[in-house]
Amino acid sequence: MLPKTGIVFPDGEKSGTYAVAVAYALRNELGGTHQAAKTLMRWTGASERTVKNWLAGASGPSGQHLVALIHHSDAVLEVLLLLAGRQQIAATKKLVQLRELLAGALVQIDRLMDEGDGAQ
Repeated sequence: MLPKTGIVFPDGEKSGTYAVAVAYALRNELGGTHQAAKTLMRWTGASERTVKNWLAGASGPSGQHLVALIHHSDAVLEVLLLLAGRQQIAATKKLVQLRELLAGALVQIDRLMDEGDGAQ
C-alpha cells in the first residue's frame, strides 16, 4: 500500500508493477502525446518504440535510461521512492520543494511591499 504523498495511482491502493507505476508517473507529468515520447527520447536517448512501451506500461526503463529519467523527472523519482518503501524521503523532498516555493513567494511579497512604500 502506498501512502498519499503526491502520486495517486488510478486504482487507489495498488501501484501495479514497476512498469505500470513508471508509465503512470510519466503520463501524469508529460501526457501521452507524441510530444511526450519525443521528450523522453531526448532525455534518455532511447528509441521511439522503447519509449512508447514505457508510456504504455508494457516495459519499464532500466539502468542508464532510468538514471536519465530520474535526472529529468521528479515524478519518476517519487514513484520509485514510493515503490521502494522510502516514503519518508519522498515526503522530505516535497517539503524542500515547498520551502523553496514559499521563499520565492516571500521575496515577491517583499518586492511588492517595497514598491508600495515608495508610491506613498
